[in-house]
Amino acid sequence: MSQPSPVSVVERVDSRNRYEIHVDGERAGLTAYRDRGEQRVFYHTEIDDAFAGQGLASRLVQEALTDVRNSGKRIVPVCPYVAKFLKRHEEFADLVDAVTPDVLQWLDTELG
Repeated sequence: MSQPSPVSVVERVDSRNRYEIHVDGERAGLTAYRDRGEQRVFYHTEIDDAFAGQGLASRLVQEALTDVRNSGKRIVPVCPYVAKFLKRHEEFADLVDAVTPDVLQWLDTELG
């Protein structure tokens, strides 16, 4: 008998400034952001080693960026994974703002 496929769910956790992906109820990864006016600045994405190689980072970022689109915000891809994802997914190109020295300085202050 085959094992049932794991169920993964992406949710935005505003209190922690991140989107999380859960697999069968266990947090498998996250992509962290800070909001700067109408911009959502993504600065870090990680998937726990136990869940690596399952395409979860791609699913997580896709759903996070779709949520940004639906909220009317813009995307600033400081996180290298988010930047790489955006190069492969041109459907989000209309939402992307450049990473500038001002954004990086602001983010550094935000993160302390």
